[in-house]
Amino acid sequence: MSVTFDFTGKSVLVTGASSGIGFGVAMGFARAGAELTILSSTDAIFEAAKRMPGRVTPIRCDISDAAMVTERLRGIERVDVLVNNAGLERPTPLTGDHPAGNETFERIVAINITGTQNVTDTLIGRIPEGGRIILTASIWARTAVPGFSAYVATKHANLGLMRAWAQELGPRGIRVNAVCPGWVKTGPAMNSLRELARSSGRSEEEVAREIMSAQAIDGLMEPADMADIYMFLASSGGANITGQAINVDRGEVMS
Repeated sequence: MSVTFDFTGKSVLVTGASSGIGFGVAMGFARAGAELTILSSTDAIFEAAKRMPGRVTPIRCDISDAAMVTERLRGIERVDVLVNNAGLERPTPLTGDHPAGNETFERIVAINITGTQNVTDTLIGRIPEGGRIILTASIWARTAVPGFSAYVATKHANLGLMRAWAQELGPRGIRVNAVCPGWVKTGPAMNSLRELARSSGRSEEEVAREIMSAQAIDGLMEPADMADIYMFLASSGGANITGQAINVDRGEVMS
């Protein structure tokens, strides 16, 4: 039996929604009747909007650019649910090539931390009492892997933002939580799997088997599998939940 949610009359904004988890989550809210705004830094966001039902407004925006965020989101009057999903996942091994290494590292920080702050700070005055903010962290916010220091560090930072904001916004009745996805079949995740295989001298099949052997439930998840937990946190069912990081990882990391 599938879970049914109703967000009719609710304004929902999802960043990084042109593909992957963001698209799956946005599609879930669209099917539940939300008035949806979706963001991405590429034109793919316009094609994504065409695939979603209902009232969907696509906006192309680089969230690391504070001035652009202010300008592009100016017309939004109210956000009942803000899903800070946009993120960049790339390897950043220590190579000794300082300038080249820093370029990727700094871009990941700019999107995953600064971008999340830019969007939230811009919209916070438009989130009403009882509103929800949900961050997409990662199971790697609970642990770490070699060669992905920037991504791992920024996902740990996402949990720090979530906890601080939950305390700051609690008096306004705004709930702030994070979702920590495990291995989901997205382009970035599969690229990471390939990088882990390459850097360890193993096949992709070996790495995939190792990943799944660490899970209590076998198999990799699909982006659409993630939607329900976000909608639950945004629904009346999540009214008493704030400041929490929720693992959705088939039992890879138990806490």
